[in-house]
Amino acid sequence: MLRLDRVSAGYGRAQVLRALSLEVKAGEILCLLGRNGAGKTTCMRAIMGLLPLMSGRIWLDKTELSALAPHQVPRTGVGYVPQGRRLFAELTVAQNIEIGLMARGSGPEVREEVLDLFPRLRERYHQRAQTLSGGEQQMLATARALCLRPKVLLLDEPTEGLQPSMIAAIREVIVGLRHKGVAILLVEQRVDAVLSVADRVAFIENGQGGVVMRAEDLRADHTIIDRYVGV
Repeated sequence: MLRLDRVSAGYGRAQVLRALSLEVKAGEILCLLGRNGAGKTTCMRAIMGLLPLMSGRIWLDKTELSALAPHQVPRTGVGYVPQGRRLFAELTVAQNIEIGLMARGSGPEVREEVLDLFPRLRERYHQRAQTLSGGEQQMLATARALCLRPKVLLLDEPTEGLQPSMIAAIREVIVGLRHKGVAILLVEQRVDAVLSVADRVAFIENGQGGVVMRAEDLRADHTIIDRYVGV
């Protein structure tokens, strides 16, 4: 289980997260919803150790992630697919995947598993990442994170700018990971897409945690979405 315990973080003197507490259980998809600037991406970066905490702690099971250096966090089994993908554009699909495998010492059987999940990448295996379509790049970013054999997967706007067929393919993989017991923290602006896959939804406003609800309850009553996400 991933657990944030009253986490405060920001950029220099600019505090963004304010005593945010959050839990994501194994085999659960928790969606983090909020307006632009609410602190969703900052939350992801804090979990990965890319931002120093002002206060609070972050745990994965019994391991305190917030006590680790950033390069050590993925080795505990935390995969991260950032907004904008952040691929090594000049490297091939194969080389990007190999970097993912090296991060946690995964073997060739893991490479085959992720390529089975994304057959399109097998077809593009020797192409440079920058020559892929937007959807293919998102698949590659996700595949690279899955090479860690993650216990937790952080996904920041994974369907942004993608055509429906690519969105459906990535959603199918995410749901499959949930069935395998992976804890998934998902940031997504497309509310309808979120409610179709999430188990619970946690709202964030001005860096502070808001209501946490079952997705099925939100499907029946959208009023609280208007409060936290509406303009």
